[in-house]
Amino acid sequence: MTPFLGEFIGTAILILLGCGVNANTTLKATYGQNSGWIVTAFGWSMAVFVAVFVAADASGAHLNPAVTVALAVAGKFAWAKVPMYFLAQVLGAITGATLCWLQYRPHYAAEPDQGAILGTFSTGPAIKGTPSNFISELLATFAFAVAVLYLTAPNLGTPDGKLGSLDALPVALVVLAIGLSLGGTTGYAINPARDLGPRIAHAILPIPGKGGSNWGYSWIPVFGPLLGGAMAAGLYMVLQMQ
Repeated sequence: MTPFLGEFIGTAILILLGCGVNANTTLKATYGQNSGWIVTAFGWSMAVFVAVFVAADASGAHLNPAVTVALAVAGKFAWAKVPMYFLAQVLGAITGATLCWLQYRPHYAAEPDQGAILGTFSTGPAIKGTPSNFISELLATFAFAVAVLYLTAPNLGTPDGKLGSLDALPVALVVLAIGLSLGGTTGYAINPARDLGPRIAHAILPIPGKGGSNWGYSWIPVFGPLLGGAMAAGLYMVLQMQ
C-alpha cells in the first residue's frame, strides 16, 4: 500500500470498529445494547490495535491528525506530507462510519433517540461547557501523544516517524487507559479525524429522524486534540534535550 492508502484503510478500519462498538452498545435491539462504558473503551482500544497493525508498514499508522502534527512538530515527519495524511485520515473516517451505518442500518431506523444516533458517530460532552470540554480533549490527547512518542521512540529517528506493527498493542493499551481514566467527560475523541469524519457521515447519510449533527461543538474535538498533540511534541523535545 502507498502511505495515502495505508492511512485511508487504517482509519476506515479504526472507525468501522470504533463506531461499531458505539452502535452495538447504544442502538435498540442489538445484542450489545447497554453493555456500558468499559465495553466501549475496550472496543475502541481494540479498534486501534487492528488499525495500527494493518497500516503500520504502509504509512506508519498515524491514523490521527494529532499524531501527525505531533511528529511534524517534533521534526520527525515532513510538514509537506501533513495535508496528504490529513486528507486520507478524514476520508477514511467518513468511509468507516458509512460502513458502520450499513452494518447497523435496521437498528438506526428503529432508534428514536436523536442523541443516541449522533453519539454512535461522533463525540459530545457529558456536561456542556466550552472551556472545560476543550481542556478535556486537549489533556486527553496530550497524555496520549506523550505516551505514543515514547512508545515509538526507537522509530522516531526515521524520516517518516513511523509506528511499527509491534507498537499496535502498546498504543491500544494507551487508548484503553485514556478511555477508562479521562474519557467520561467528552467521549475522548483524541483524534480530529475520528470525530469530524463520522460527523460528516452523520450529516449526509439518509438516517430516518437523525436530527442535527451538532456542528456548534464540532471544533472542540478537532482543535483540542491538535493543540494537545503539538504540546506533547514540545514537551518531548524539551525532555530530550535534558
